[in-house]
Amino acid sequence: MLSNTTRPDPGDGGIAPEPDTALDPDAMRRPLSDAWYCVGRSDAVSGTRLKAVDLDGEQLVLGRDAVGQPFALRDRCPHRGMALSKGRFDGEGLTCPFHGWRFGLDGRCRDVPTLSSSDQADFSKIAVQRFPVRESAGFLWVDPYLGPAGGDVPAPPELGFEAAGMAVVELVVEASFDLTTLSLVDPGHVAFVHDSWWFRPSKTLREKVKTFTPTPHGFTMTSHGTTTSSPVYKLLGGAPQVEIEFRLPGVRLERIEAGAKRVANYTFATPLGRNRTMLTNALYWNMPALSLLKPVAGVLMRQFLTQDQQVLQHAQAGLDRKPTMVLFGQGDLPSQWYFRLKREALTAQAEGRAFRNPLARQELRWRS
Repeated sequence: MLSNTTRPDPGDGGIAPEPDTALDPDAMRRPLSDAWYCVGRSDAVSGTRLKAVDLDGEQLVLGRDAVGQPFALRDRCPHRGMALSKGRFDGEGLTCPFHGWRFGLDGRCRDVPTLSSSDQADFSKIAVQRFPVRESAGFLWVDPYLGPAGGDVPAPPELGFEAAGMAVVELVVEASFDLTTLSLVDPGHVAFVHDSWWFRPSKTLREKVKTFTPTPHGFTMTSHGTTTSSPVYKLLGGAPQVEIEFRLPGVRLERIEAGAKRVANYTFATPLGRNRTMLTNALYWNMPALSLLKPVAGVLMRQFLTQDQQVLQHAQAGLDRKPTMVLFGQGDLPSQWYFRLKREALTAQAEGRAFRNPLARQELRWRS
């Protein structure tokens, strides 16, 4: 178990727990290198349409091959650095718009049309880095890790039911990945940041008691009954049961059930670069009638996510001036757990072994 404690200065505007001499000190300040990150909606690429994305300082180009399988390549021609996403794609290869170099979807150079018959250069060894990509829950996921395969990597989230509809909001947050991810596990900020009539009609702080259990690469607030006073829950009727899971690297999965009715509210953090993170919020439902409310849902989701965006950016500015943080009380234990999970993932990777969840079942109390 973790105790309530003060966390020291990580030195770069991010947040990290106490130093661990067994690890590279910089590793705890960076997003996990070997993990699946959300890089956009599945329907963002189709046919010969490409999508350029940033992922932890890398520029990637996403697309689909002739049979619809997604691919991810480094978005940089090795010749002069041109973005391949600006060129032509015919379903089998990408052509750089600068000098016409052509690359297959395995990243290998297939043609250099400017070579003359007297050139003896062998371009078959030139390649663009290819990254593993998966599809799950309506999104594309990329692991940017370039080390040896075989690591114990958290799985991308799945939905678990057939959705009748889906609403998605994406916002860029000018804050570090760690700070942004902490907002996904922090129960204390809800009463102050998300004080909206439609989400939290009661303004009274109440003591919450929840049980948390370790799950693969994370922890889960076990299924519990929730209030039906919220307009959101009233749409479901009955007595909704809610389960909230967090898993590395930065995934929050809220699952709501009321009889046969299912709603899932998923949020993903994706590192774009230093102190720049994408927050993606996806709402799914299995009741066709709720699709009529999709425009309203999108507006409310954006309002909710914008509240997080604004407070995180102000907090990052404070950490840039003095990068220290105090984690205090049981409401901050999930934030401490995040760092314990991250340290274990890094240690397991360095030692070439399976991840061992360091957490234990625990009941937490806080006011919100």
